[in-house]
Amino acid sequence: MGRYGASPSLHGTLWQPLGAVEGSVAIGGVLPSMPLNIAVLVKASLDPNMIRTGSDGGVDAAATPLAISEYDKNAVEAAVQLKEKHGGRVVAVSALTWGPSARKRKELEQVIREALAMGVDEAHIIIDDALIPGDPLLTARAVTALLQKLGGFDLIITGEASMDMISGQIGGRVAALMGLPFISYARSLEVDAGAGVVRAVRDLEESLQTVKAKMPAVVSVTGEANKPRIPTLLQIRRAMRKPVKTYSLSDLEVDSVAKPRLVEMKLIQVKRKNVIIEAETLEQAAEKLIEYLEQEGVLPK
Repeated sequence: MGRYGASPSLHGTLWQPLGAVEGSVAIGGVLPSMPLNIAVLVKASLDPNMIRTGSDGGVDAAATPLAISEYDKNAVEAAVQLKEKHGGRVVAVSALTWGPSARKRKELEQVIREALAMGVDEAHIIIDDALIPGDPLLTARAVTALLQKLGGFDLIITGEASMDMISGQIGGRVAALMGLPFISYARSLEVDAGAGVVRAVRDLEESLQTVKAKMPAVVSVTGEANKPRIPTLLQIRRAMRKPVKTYSLSDLEVDSVAKPRLVEMKLIQVKRKNVIIEAETLEQAAEKLIEYLEQEGVLPK
């Protein structure tokens, strides 16, 4: 049994739609409540602004720098805000999914130090060549094993997707493997720690949905959930003294399994036609633009 009476295997509804949760307190609220034990999943993703390509035009993952995934910054911010209001601790969990591991290990540690500087208290990372390149199922199994080894989390928060592969699978897979409720695409997050309830507003693109779940639970947040803080120089220095522990798959008793083989990654090449429209008036320019777009099939004739 867990802190809130949850068993290791929960079945049925993952979350419940609601109008309001009695006694809930927003992240921005002030409350004296039960401290929270929060895990935040952080990925060192290929930096889309620094993509390197090989002679064949394919993405050179080994030469492309790693950076903290943008949505994971929102996850870290959400976790730290909850800690600041409720007390407790925030633990970062990460797995290296790009190689070679000897070169990328340092980049992963830099990513983790950024999360620590934002307010995370400690970090636990998985480095194993069997995880490279990343496969959502094996990565989720490894992360789940580490979370279970650490134990006792009230909330597990992750970004809605990584900024490189954008699969959006890890949060849901971890929840399924751990038998926990899963709330996805949360744009706001509230916790009633005393009642052991988490409430979120889910972004369904064309509508918003307010749901709740009993903790422990897994929540993925969107980029609209908050504005991630920028660490100060002092916070960056303090982050260097925070503990970071490394594990292999054998440490977690996770067997490497056959996984899909990454054949190639290609950049989408966009070639501009650089058409210059010359006209004496704006009306003439608009007419020429419409005519050109019709010729290109962008607008119907």
